[in-house]
Amino acid sequence: MTSPKPASALSMQRVRVVTLNAALGPLDYRVPDGMNVEPGSVVVAPLGPRQLIGVVWEPERLQTEEVGDNRLRPLVSVMTVPPVPDPVRRLVEWTSDYYLAPPASVLRMVLPSSAALEGPRQLTEYAPTGQTPERLTPQRKKALAGIEGRQGTIRELADHAGVSDSVMRGLMNAGALGPVQVTADRPLACPDPDHSPPDLNEEQREAAASLAEAIGNGFDPVLLDGVTGSGKTEVYFEAIAECLRQGKQALVLLPEIALTEPFLKRFEARFGCEPVAWHSDLRSSQRRRAWRGIASGEAKVTVGARSALFLPYPNLGLIVVDEAHEPSFKQEDGVQYHARDTAVMRAKFEDIPIVLSTATPPIESRHMVEIGRYRELTLASRFAGASLPEMRAIDLTQDPPPRGRWLAPTLVNELQANLERGEQSLLFLNRRGFAPLTLCRNCGHRFQCPNCTAWMVEHRLMHRLACHHCGHVMPPPKACPECGEEDSLVACGPGVERIADEVAELFPDARTAVVTSDTIWSPLRAAEFVGAMEAGAIDVVIGTQLVTKGYHFPNLTLVGVVDADLGLQGGDLRAAERSFQQIQQVAGRAGRGDKPGRVLVQTHDPDAPVIAALVSGDGPGFYEAETDARREAAMPPFGRLAAIVVSAEDPSEAEGVARRIGIAAPQVEGMAVFGPAPAPLAMLRGRHRQRLLVHAARMLDVQDVIRDWLAGVEWGPKVRVSVDVDPYSFL
Repeated sequence: MTSPKPASALSMQRVRVVTLNAALGPLDYRVPDGMNVEPGSVVVAPLGPRQLIGVVWEPERLQTEEVGDNRLRPLVSVMTVPPVPDPVRRLVEWTSDYYLAPPASVLRMVLPSSAALEGPRQLTEYAPTGQTPERLTPQRKKALAGIEGRQGTIRELADHAGVSDSVMRGLMNAGALGPVQVTADRPLACPDPDHSPPDLNEEQREAAASLAEAIGNGFDPVLLDGVTGSGKTEVYFEAIAECLRQGKQALVLLPEIALTEPFLKRFEARFGCEPVAWHSDLRSSQRRRAWRGIASGEAKVTVGARSALFLPYPNLGLIVVDEAHEPSFKQEDGVQYHARDTAVMRAKFEDIPIVLSTATPPIESRHMVEIGRYRELTLASRFAGASLPEMRAIDLTQDPPPRGRWLAPTLVNELQANLERGEQSLLFLNRRGFAPLTLCRNCGHRFQCPNCTAWMVEHRLMHRLACHHCGHVMPPPKACPECGEEDSLVACGPGVERIADEVAELFPDARTAVVTSDTIWSPLRAAEFVGAMEAGAIDVVIGTQLVTKGYHFPNLTLVGVVDADLGLQGGDLRAAERSFQQIQQVAGRAGRGDKPGRVLVQTHDPDAPVIAALVSGDGPGFYEAETDARREAAMPPFGRLAAIVVSAEDPSEAEGVARRIGIAAPQVEGMAVFGPAPAPLAMLRGRHRQRLLVHAARMLDVQDVIRDWLAGVEWGPKVRVSVDVDPYSFL
């Protein structure tokens, strides 16, 4: 009589897999004999003739249509990378559920680089051979000087030397550069927590000690509220140092890619090497190396944009969200998540502390402190005895600029005085380009984007009209396309380029720099700007919100806000708060060294609550009034909002589906539905848009309501319906 077979041999092993295809739900597969998988394993799964990358999931956590064992196809292979950790899988589930996004769309942020999933690879890099080419042009001479002692790809060397790729290839062909074979997975530098400890004041030491004590002691959300220049970065660096001492990984989220380079320098000065960077400007080889280092635990500290939050850190010990008030932490395309709030949830799943660092905490974070969900650490004074800048308003109704200009005489006089003292100035206007609108003075024709209901913005530096919503560009025409009149086009209103022209006319000897996302689009460009400022090569900076945060220039003593009223326009419920934050942040760039700072705020309404609070320094009073108004209207954080946007190339299709969704709206206590109506940006990228706005009580599970509601409405393949939970943009 034969003995019975083990239970594992009697039943075929089946697994549930979430692929990276958002159109598919979870699928079940058979595990071939000899293949070992576990929840989190990254696998290759067949689908028809194709092969898809996916992750093995716990079957009880994600439902799918049951398929008989005889219909299951076998997995193809298991990727040679560490399994996606349990807390990351829980984060994918939460993000998918809360923001009503397919799990596959969220998982794509966990596995964003297919190259990183492949095995070890060899790369060819190049290094100087010491041989001087026969033809030594000025560009080649510059390149050789810039890459002395360095090694890298042609692209990396060209970037570092500030020359084109073709110059580097010419040096390679001339024998001045030689190939070097390297592994793509070369070791990453390890930060030293004791490399260069800072000299903190008593207030900073207490805050740093409190954060350091939190490492290893469970979930602990902390609001680090410090005035601009108070040394918040140095304080949370000490928490990172403790994280390193305990052998754990740390993650720092930054709102702008342009802030990465200055941060890397500060980090290197403190810890002896740069952290691992993660942002959209990385090349595929850099992205591969960073992902593999993070997934293996080799990368001890990562600094990155919001998508770095979803990477599979196996031993995460701390998350820091720097400039935590920034609206750019809200993703507006694809999975419309808010990185600040999602980071708190990841910290909860990981059971680790999270630090929300900001000089202007949003009302949502302040509320969480008030109800005891977050604890608060405060830095009330600037570091090294620096004082906060003096702020005053310029009433443009009483002190108007001359006709055709935008800077009031008082501000011009202050700029002149600063130039004479050899100090730097910053003019802030949150409007890119030269002018927001171009029209014909003869017939009144206005240049509108053909794909969006938005005006074309004139960019004279690049000689084009551009749409800031879809990216459509066109050269400025010589004649009006409507009436044919030549030389009739007029630029209306100011952008930063127009202010730069005005400064050049007023102060022809002043060295100026325009800082916007059009001019600072990469960490390298940001590093060049920072270097020029620190070297004193720039007298006046004219910039958008890109210059409101993160930069420390001790010789910058004057800030002029060109149009403080601009951000208060429109129906955004956060408009007043956002304007207050922006102006306070840009004001914080002044007087960060030994010299006192001044801030002049140009406005047509100096008695407006935002302006009055800024000038008087009554931030608490402003926030109290804003919070009371939100509470009375049951707006976030005391109520909930969700936007349902319907779009189609055919306006009647979009309107028809939106109307059916509106008719099908459920009658739920504590929930109201407004619309449908054309979205404020009624056409975007060639698609007509209708919007419904859902306003609900705080305790209502609005996601379940919307999920069931939309499941009962059908629409064609040419119509898109997206849901934005907790919207920050109301366009």
